[in-house]
Amino acid sequence: MTIPLSILDLAPIPPGETPSSSIAASVALAQRAEEHGYRRVWYAEHHNMPPRIASSAPAVLIAHIGAQTSRIRLGSGGVMLPNHAPLVIAEQYGALDAMYPGRIDLGVGRAPGSDRNTMYALRRDPSSAERFPQDVLELQGYLMGESRVPGVNAIPGKGSNVPIYMLGSSTFGAKLAAALGLPYAFASHFAPQMLEAAVATYRREFRPSAQLDHPYVIAGVNVIAADTTAAARENLEGVRRNLAVGLFGQGQPVTEDLPDRLLAGGAGTHVDSMLTYTALGPPGEVRDYLERFAELSGADELIVAHQAASLEARLRSVTLAAEAMQLVGA
Repeated sequence: MTIPLSILDLAPIPPGETPSSSIAASVALAQRAEEHGYRRVWYAEHHNMPPRIASSAPAVLIAHIGAQTSRIRLGSGGVMLPNHAPLVIAEQYGALDAMYPGRIDLGVGRAPGSDRNTMYALRRDPSSAERFPQDVLELQGYLMGESRVPGVNAIPGKGSNVPIYMLGSSTFGAKLAAALGLPYAFASHFAPQMLEAAVATYRREFRPSAQLDHPYVIAGVNVIAADTTAAARENLEGVRRNLAVGLFGQGQPVTEDLPDRLLAGGAGTHVDSMLTYTALGPPGEVRDYLERFAELSGADELIVAHQAASLEARLRSVTLAAEAMQLVGA
């Protein structure tokens, strides 16, 4: 059985590009994914985040891309719920479901997705993450038409039953997903350390719910698929350089040697740790890696971050990975 593949689109804004060109690239990526049999595309909420990304408002991006695709599922990977009132999220994703019935996912996470000053700018209380389990239940109530707040309903959203996915990079999210009977997506594409422990915890503690009667795990993995190993390694080096500058080069003059200096000065260790789970190379090598990773992670589905410095390379990676994994439509 072929394991389903999905895409996490980080909507990067490369140096010299604009938010408009990044959003256009996300449209092209979703269209290519739909054409080649991927199950879903998710967009992550981040604010004031290096390197620059264009998905700070996932619901808006989903609405735009939904109008330019026809079948593929679209969702958040995820909404950082501590940044928002659950009612507002229920209304937003209820509206999306009304626009694109049966195509919308709502992934939620506990991390604020930003620094403390950005959280202040979002008008959120630093302690809001502590209310995350209660906020998930409140959100779920609105979407199921069983509001936990007397007299308050999400319109649109009430009774839409938009599926909620729990995102996480630790055992906290795994335990909560298991307790609530929700599918669990682990962010192993950038936080690999707790993958096996979290998945084991989730499967062991899972309790069936109205949404899900058995555990369902989605695991994140980076993919750099190219026609040759040399091309894939060249793309990987471009990704490492961009991550080093985005994460560690803030406030420093951007010079030609800045990425190399950062990578040599300690950024390389951090970047390489983030990229621990990366399928690299031509299709056969990518297939072998993804099959091994699926077995290691115990995943029912893989969500892929196609990493490359250019849109053309990302689109080629989408195509080659689909062909390698023999997705329907590839």
